[in-house]
This record gives sequence, structure tokens and C-alpha cells, in this order.
Amino acid sequence: MALMITDECINCDVCEPECPNEAISQGSEIYEIDPLRCTECVGHYDTPQCREVCPVDCIPLHPGYQETREQLQQKYQNLMQKKASAA
Repeated sequence: MALMITDECINCDVCEPECPNEAISQGSEIYEIDPLRCTECVGHYDTPQCREVCPVDCIPLHPGYQETREQLQQKYQNLMQKKASAA
């Protein structure tokens, strides 16, 4: 599953730089996670780094993006291939 940021977000700016897939960005009111780029840090870390640093625990699983660990791994590999092609 991808993650999402709820309206409990306090815009503390700590999650965005922790995301290895650059899936987190400032939205109109709070930070947002692009579910097409979020792999829950699969391929990079054992746990989602945004959740590790969030002081208000406002990053649950996104109910609209049901993905297995294998699907998240494949998404990670696809993102890395695109990144390598762009370089």
C-alpha cells in the first residue's frame, strides 16, 4: 500500500527530505504523498522513513492503494529504472 498524510499534519517539514522516492511534496494546505511514487520505502529501508520522523503520527496506509510487498518492490524497480534513464 502507499501511504497518505492526514489533515493532522502540522507542516513541520521533516517528512519530505526523508522520502527516497521524492513522493512527498507540499500541497495547498498540508504535505501530500504521491501514491504512484510511494513504495513505503521498500527497496531503500526496512520501514517507511516518513513515519519514523513524523511527530504527530499522521501517515497511515492509503486505503485506495492496496499493494503487496512484491508490488511495492516492482514499483521501486520501475522508479529506479526511470531515474537511471533520465540521468
